[in-house]
Amino acid sequence: MAAQFGRRLRRGATTTAVAAVAVAALAASQGPGAVFASAGGDTGGDQPAAGSTPSDDPAATGNSPYYTDLPPLVSPNKPVTSTNLPITGSAQSGIPASVLAAYKKAERSLAGTDAACRLPWQLLAAIGKVESGQARGGRVDANGTTFSPILGPVLNGQGFAMIKDTDNGVYDGDSTHDRAVGPMQFIPSTWATWGQDGNGDGRKDPNNIYDAALAAGHYLCAGSRDLAVAADLDRAVLSYNHSNEYLRTVRSWFDYYRRGTHEVPDGSGVVPPPLGGGTDPSPNPGTSPSPTPSGKPDPKPDPKPDSKPDPRPSKPGGGSTSPKPSPKPTPAQTLGAVENAGTGTLTATAGDAFAERIKVRAKNSLGGPLAKVSVTFTIAGDTDARFEGGKTSVTLATGADGTVTAPVLQAGEKTGRFTVRAIATGRSLPAVPYTATVTARQADAIARTDDKALTAAPGAEFADTVAVKATYRGAVASGVAVTATMITDGGGPVENDKGPYFKDADGNPVRTLTDLKTGADGTLTLPKIYADDTTGTYRLRLTTEGGATVVIELDVEAPAA
Repeated sequence: MAAQFGRRLRRGATTTAVAAVAVAALAASQGPGAVFASAGGDTGGDQPAAGSTPSDDPAATGNSPYYTDLPPLVSPNKPVTSTNLPITGSAQSGIPASVLAAYKKAERSLAGTDAACRLPWQLLAAIGKVESGQARGGRVDANGTTFSPILGPVLNGQGFAMIKDTDNGVYDGDSTHDRAVGPMQFIPSTWATWGQDGNGDGRKDPNNIYDAALAAGHYLCAGSRDLAVAADLDRAVLSYNHSNEYLRTVRSWFDYYRRGTHEVPDGSGVVPPPLGGGTDPSPNPGTSPSPTPSGKPDPKPDPKPDSKPDPRPSKPGGGSTSPKPSPKPTPAQTLGAVENAGTGTLTATAGDAFAERIKVRAKNSLGGPLAKVSVTFTIAGDTDARFEGGKTSVTLATGADGTVTAPVLQAGEKTGRFTVRAIATGRSLPAVPYTATVTARQADAIARTDDKALTAAPGAEFADTVAVKATYRGAVASGVAVTATMITDGGGPVENDKGPYFKDADGNPVRTLTDLKTGADGTLTLPKIYADDTTGTYRLRLTTEGGATVVIELDVEAPAA
């Protein structure tokens, strides 16, 4: 790493130069309002910017749709002034708190692991603005996860490249084809290589802004790039989405954010108009070019373009003609709400399937049922529960009666509560939350597997081990929690302070053991038991989750003369 660091620094300490001419040209032709990538544009949109080196990486986003609205003509602050501004100034310069924190944290992380890259957080902010409008204006929870998935179009070959499912629908809810996912719009195959855990929760979630920002930073820093060098920065941006217009737009926002930003509350950021119409600012199908699969950057340059015409739709800014606007939907065709369709209590024992299934109803603006509404069911929280097939997210469409039922929910081994959220895919409507509870496995009976007498001399260990078997309604009860306690005699037994004992990891005597569990065959063999110097008959009590109990006698007696 040290040798590479030195080599990269010797390449030059040139600071990032902003594409001023391109920005000025764009600013002169467009005001602060939004202009969409789908509405024509640069005829060379899928080619590198003039003077830049062609991208040497596959596109991280699959060249999904992106916003081409530009910053205001007036920068939020004068050049070379502090970026630590108060909450004043242009609304466009405000970045939601969690989103801004994620970008800055990613910059600090890369400074520690790849300092020679010199990643500026403003570059992540520029890409986040263009890809998702800063996670839809900062609509994220306390952990930085978007309240609803931000999904690109289905890559099913119908107007887009054919990218078959690579994640079993885990990230994009589609087990047939892939879609770009999250605030930084990674396609699942790219995320599989570049995904990061930016918030330290043990997961790599493309829908989490901390994870996505750190992954984007690593992707931009791939190879030996030094992002303080203009040519390297151009190559990094083009590797993210290989489009001339995309590069110019990201460069514009990069320069704008470098001149000054301020923090705004989560959920209050400026949200660009939806791409290609609709109600949600996430990318809509039908407004982008054919995405390409993604993976690790390829050190080889891109091949020369084929001289044959490409029958697929052109990329953003590629000179394509905007489609004619569709007729305005009637109230009977407009989605008004998504609600719980009578789902009962969601409770299951660890390892079992939930008997109740989650059901959702979509209603139009008149309150009637609405068919063919895409609904995404997502499991959230600290749980290993999954839908059938091991999925954490599933997307289905409502039927003629406006309802749709989620697949069977399978409980894992983690007990406690978690949440399943149902949202209208790609719509800005509140999610419908469902609370599910996983209870511990239970046993209604427990007994020894043999009837050997358990004896030991004072100060010695018991020669025979104690083995028990738990059952529930006559069937083997596996994975059941068991507590073993040496108890006193009497009507209200408590833990005994003398007599037989177990040993902890440090060899100290203990007379209560927890966190014991029966095996797959319902049996449990206890650790070795030791006797102290006091003779007599003692009792060992074993209690299962579910209340089953067995009491076993232990005799400590001096050996015969």
